[in-house]
Amino acid sequence: MVVKIELLGGLDMLFKKQKELSLELAELGEDKTLKSLIHFMAEKIESPTQKELFYLDGTVRPGIIVLVNDQDWELLDKEEYVLEDKDQVVFVSTLHGMFDNITLTTTKSNCSIGG
Repeated sequence: MVVKIELLGGLDMLFKKQKELSLELAELGEDKTLKSLIHFMAEKIESPTQKELFYLDGTVRPGIIVLVNDQDWELLDKEEYVLEDKDQVVFVSTLHGMFDNITLTTTKSNCSIGG
């Protein structure tokens, strides 16, 4: 079971300039929620300063819009939404300009670039 992830508005800079990722749901363990996905992705960012551009207080930073299958996550129980096979999760940053001076220092990820 695979989830497609898209990173827009500069968020790709935090993930080695990868705008699209594919993730096997099994990599999230038992908890297949958006909360688990967000935490998993945040752990792939080495620098604490860079991590705070994506992840703050256990969820995505304010100013990041999250869409699941083109629907606002707020209509889908936000972090508690249970991911399903072939879901598409899009993260859109409205915090433009914050990514201009980022040096890429993310850890190796098991995510693969989508086509």
